[in-house]
Amino acid sequence: MEARAAQHAQELIDAAQAWVDDDPDHETRVKLGDLLAQAKTGDQAALDDLGDRFSGMLEFGTAGLRGAIGAGPNRMNRSVVIRAAAGLTAYLQASKPEPFVVVGFDARRNSDVFARDTAAVVVGAGGRAAILPSPLPTPVLAYAIRYLGADAGVMVTASHNPPEDNGYKVYLGDGSQIVPPSDADIATQIARVAAVADVPLADDGWETLGDDVLEAYLDDAVTVVAKDTPREVTVVHTALHGVGSETVAKAFVRAGYAAPIPVESQAQPDPAFPTVHFPNPEEPGAMDAALELAEQTGPDVVIANDPDADRCAVAVPGPGGWRMLRGDEVGALLGAHILARGVGNGDVFANSIVSSRLLAAMAKAAGVPHEETLTGFKWISRVKGLRYGYEEALGYCVDPPHVRDKDGVSAALVVAEMTASLKAEGRSLTDLLDDLAVEHGVHATDALSVRVADLALIGKVMARLRQDPPQDVAGTAVVRTDDLAEGSEALPPTDGLRYFLADDSRIIVRPSGTEPKLKVYLEVIEPVSSDLKTARQTAATRLAGIRAAMEGLVQV
Repeated sequence: MEARAAQHAQELIDAAQAWVDDDPDHETRVKLGDLLAQAKTGDQAALDDLGDRFSGMLEFGTAGLRGAIGAGPNRMNRSVVIRAAAGLTAYLQASKPEPFVVVGFDARRNSDVFARDTAAVVVGAGGRAAILPSPLPTPVLAYAIRYLGADAGVMVTASHNPPEDNGYKVYLGDGSQIVPPSDADIATQIARVAAVADVPLADDGWETLGDDVLEAYLDDAVTVVAKDTPREVTVVHTALHGVGSETVAKAFVRAGYAAPIPVESQAQPDPAFPTVHFPNPEEPGAMDAALELAEQTGPDVVIANDPDADRCAVAVPGPGGWRMLRGDEVGALLGAHILARGVGNGDVFANSIVSSRLLAAMAKAAGVPHEETLTGFKWISRVKGLRYGYEEALGYCVDPPHVRDKDGVSAALVVAEMTASLKAEGRSLTDLLDDLAVEHGVHATDALSVRVADLALIGKVMARLRQDPPQDVAGTAVVRTDDLAEGSEALPPTDGLRYFLADDSRIIVRPSGTEPKLKVYLEVIEPVSSDLKTARQTAATRLAGIRAAMEGLVQV
């Protein structure tokens, strides 16, 4: 046993030394070298740390790469990014010898460095690369791919992940994120990179773009609002220390609205995200500063973007103070507004399978085709004829001709237009939600997450649910179980389980695609026979019962 442990320790030390020798970055080379020196003395904590860092290469999937910044193959660093860029370029060169790749980056730590490394790899391989001029929202990069006619795009961002993380999101030439089998093909090419030292890195030769791409994006973004709709609306906005403030303000002014009132403490990009624990509008406490400013200034609506501004959160005033709308509520409101403005023949609405069924009911009533997709805009954006798509995690695509991804900037504009139009009628977003509930029933949704330190625990819970599926949840019979891993004509295979209950409630259990979490999505539908308040209370009671039951079923 001791001999085996000693052998494993030596293998770790050898792997770490080889990585240090091949690391192009002085900072990570020094840090890993110090850790290596400790490990060589037999320090168990250092050996455990090495074991985690060298447990495998950071996995490249449809979301690209995402992980903690640090040295080693299981972290985000220059070595991992250079390998990823080399793999992507090799994949592109299989069909185009001189591919054109446009690169964007947010304001997280090392995002600009990883962007330059990507451009250096592409140019070093004989391709063409262009980098956006400054930290900008992810939707600007998604727009730039099609605007510039690029073969692919890379956005260096970890979106709303914790401050210690960074990521690497890949798009193909249609402006959509990659889907299988492209992710596996790129991963295969990445695995063929034996050493970073073997990857040619250009010293220059890539283009740094000017402001024309952002200006073109803004010109197209403002077309999502009609020219003849009211413009009287007051908005409080927070960028949560991300890159959204300036772009959102410019978009509002260009569209004819007053610039939003910014949450000053969160308006400037800051990779430390000092005022929030998690820079995600859905997380408790993240919106406290914005809601406090709203109490002071009395706006019509509060809008928040996540750090790379591809998501949009909304809060509305009510009798008990300001209330954050759920992503499904915003998704339904945007859908209702777009339907009211009119849609063309062949236009399709779409949302992910974990989102509410309300949009489907609205589309059906309006005679508009609707599709359900797997989770993620990589799937939603590929729906043929897409006019509007959303997912419950605050992602909305209101301008698919220009941005085939979720876009928190254009979504914010439509929220402003909707709020201003309702205000001119003496109504509010809450009133419109009431109308939708009366017409289509109360669609009450909730979600719970189980965060784990060991990803293997998620697999164990999923295996347990498959081996011993629940026969009822909170006393209501399960009438149908779908193992989403089996796939269907409508949906490709994905790791997830979907349950339908006898009362038309729906439950979906799936691992998160970007974080070490098991996620559970809940929905109940309660018809409104006479009293909306009673229907909402009944729905809330049913939802709470299902949530409590599922918390027990998914315990790790």
